[in-house]
Amino acid sequence: MPDEHVPDDVPSPDRDVPSDSPHASDVHPRHAAEGGDEQASDDDVPGRGTPGRRHTFASLLRPRLNTSQLIVAVLCAALGFAFIVQVRQNQSDSLSSLRQSDLVRLLDDVTQRSQALEREYSSLRVTRDELQAGSGSQQAAIKLAKDRAATQGILSGRLPAQGPGVTLTIEEGTQTVGAATMFNVLEELRNAGAEAVQINGVRLVASSWFALAGNSLVVDDVPVTSPYTWVAIGDPDTLAPALGIPGGALAAVRSQGATAEVKSATKVEVTATREPEDPKYATPVPVSTAGTKR
Repeated sequence: MPDEHVPDDVPSPDRDVPSDSPHASDVHPRHAAEGGDEQASDDDVPGRGTPGRRHTFASLLRPRLNTSQLIVAVLCAALGFAFIVQVRQNQSDSLSSLRQSDLVRLLDDVTQRSQALEREYSSLRVTRDELQAGSGSQQAAIKLAKDRAATQGILSGRLPAQGPGVTLTIEEGTQTVGAATMFNVLEELRNAGAEAVQINGVRLVASSWFALAGNSLVVDDVPVTSPYTWVAIGDPDTLAPALGIPGGALAAVRSQGATAEVKSATKVEVTATREPEDPKYATPVPVSTAGTKR
């Protein structure tokens, strides 16, 4: 087949057409696209891209919400809302859906539980009241026991004591005061209500006694010498007159040549103590057979 003659002025697809050529505007679109690709490749070269191109690449990394995704999100929200409404409706209708017999049984169970709780509450209140009463009684008993122990300790001579009372000083003359005379002084003080008595540092109790050993006075196996200093706790207005009555204990002391002086005070101290002795013969009476207290 003879070769077709191509005019020299027709541009070849593989040749570049000068910009001032009359055929520059007739460049094929495919070549224009290839030229655009070459330009884009130039932009991808480091240092040759533009800021607008970089911003476009960063925007590609950000997530975009299209229409389908928006529709799916709305449907999910609607489905969740419907589920919540259905759950709440089921909870509110749980009792209404029960039969009458079931409701009656449920009500009976609640009533029985309430009654059981009321009984437990009442029992706990009773227990609390008993504990409080027992605690108060126990404290009162402890206080009473302490008070009684203190009283018994003073009366038995086991504890020292202080309070209003009198001080009696007897000083012998030319002769010794007899033991019986001194014992009468003790009895006079007791009869006048003395609660604690001592003489020359010896505590006098219910079992105390006086004796003479030659010319010396002995009190509960303890020798004492003149002057004899008595300390008695009690009502001074009762003790002092009781000692000074005519023909009484002090009158007998003075009749034996001794002197006696009584001084009242709002506070005196009986410091002497002694351990009480256990009784040899007496024993407590059982509570069941004890007589009525008088």
